[in-house]
Amino acid sequence: MKYINKFSSPLGQITMASDGKNLTGLWFDGQKYDRLGLDKDYQEKNLDIFVITKRWLDIYFKGQNPDFKPQIKLYTTDFRKEVYSILEKIPYGQTTTYTKIAQCLSNNKERKKVFARPVGGALGHNPISIIIPCHRVLGKDRSLTGYAGGMERKIKLLELENISINKSK
Repeated sequence: MKYINKFSSPLGQITMASDGKNLTGLWFDGQKYDRLGLDKDYQEKNLDIFVITKRWLDIYFKGQNPDFKPQIKLYTTDFRKEVYSILEKIPYGQTTTYTKIAQCLSNNKERKKVFARPVGGALGHNPISIIIPCHRVLGKDRSLTGYAGGMERKIKLLELENISINKSK
């Protein structure tokens, strides 16, 4: 059984999903790929993992860096898991680029060269927004690029972390 719960953020309603123990999804309602992978058979319930996630989100939206993370389980491809693992290492208040993530993945000798486009595809399908911080990824020239939750939200999330951005690019 899959479970969901809601969180009202300053940037809009968020739906969280769980397998009963782990956080498996976190989406802004109406975003691109909203609830992708969530079974149609789910129940709304207040689980411990949702209480922990809401506490994390409350701290985050107050402009602070939470010192803990909800337990996450990703139901996705191995490639996307590798991309998300790199995202989780981007420190609060800092950014990286799609190209740098691709270069990091290309350092794996068991794989052919990875390009920025498939990295972008993985980020667009990130099932756990904000906590797996795909909003911290910028274009090669540090330009703002797509965000499944919408560009206005990406800008607000970056500003919340005191990341200076050039909105005119």
